[in-house]
Amino acid sequence: MKIAIDAMGGDFAPSAPVRGALLARERMGDVELVLVGREADIMNALHEAGRTALPDGVTIRSASEVVEIADDPATAFKKKPDSSLTVGLNMVKNDEADGFVSAGSTGALLAGATLVVKRIRGLRRAALAPTIPTATGRAVLLDCGANAECTAEYLLQFAYLGSYYASKVLGIAKPRVGLLNIGAEAEKGDTLRRETHQKLLEAHARGDLNFTGNVEAKEALLGQCDVIVADGFSGNIMLKSVEGAGKMMGGMLKDMLMQSAGAKLAALLLRDGLRTFKRTLDPNEVGGTALLGISKPVVKAHGSSNDVAFCNAVRQAVEVARSGIAEDIARDIDKMRLERL
Repeated sequence: MKIAIDAMGGDFAPSAPVRGALLARERMGDVELVLVGREADIMNALHEAGRTALPDGVTIRSASEVVEIADDPATAFKKKPDSSLTVGLNMVKNDEADGFVSAGSTGALLAGATLVVKRIRGLRRAALAPTIPTATGRAVLLDCGANAECTAEYLLQFAYLGSYYASKVLGIAKPRVGLLNIGAEAEKGDTLRRETHQKLLEAHARGDLNFTGNVEAKEALLGQCDVIVADGFSGNIMLKSVEGAGKMMGGMLKDMLMQSAGAKLAALLLRDGLRTFKRTLDPNEVGGTALLGISKPVVKAHGSSNDVAFCNAVRQAVEVARSGIAEDIARDIDKMRLERL
């Protein structure tokens, strides 16, 4: 297994991607890693990490250009053909790597993955598949994107993609699909929600999806479903709210446990449980978000990813590659073609 890493993408590049690659190599010794970017910058980051040379299994693919956050996402990968993002995507396209990880521009990565690596034939749009913590584990949140067209047909397609991801990558035998809404009743919400609800019911009746109905945000966090389908606006608000709430609760808990000697003793006794709690809420422990609908594994890491996040993004790319999810989606594409719906 070989994973290419965009060494120039993200707020803390190239330091975080390089350190993340070193960490991933330590934890996943059977995975080869390729750092894509400016070789001099990568080597400087390596020296800052206290290494004089790359370890076995980690190599560099030179790329002289960088896609900046200010570049037009739709054309950046074309205008900069020797950027780390473009070179990495072409490695996946040409079977020189089994997956690609980048913390760079989401728009540029999505556009590049769509036009270079290509969507699975029959899908009109790829989707990001972030997961959020719930009381029973993690749920996949699928939405149309904050600025994208959103229809009931697209949301139904994303429900299929999310269900495949939950099954093949997260290992959930029969993923429960819920439609994010303001209430559980079928008639709740606007026209988009009502039309989507009906299409999801029809897919459930055919045995294609395990649709459990509308779900409110609070119930979703309690573990009522494994796949949450939402429009781009609502989905983005929910995702950012969960991230903010996690940071707030983690900070409040830390302050509370440092207030007195008794609280510090309690923290010591609860150390293992607190570590698990922290990992559950820490987005760096998830690492990245798979681009569903792309024919080969591409993972978007958060822009502020640290070394742990990059390491876990590599793990995600490996899991997606080994799951065979793209092949399963391609095999069953007739179920989700928009022309059929």
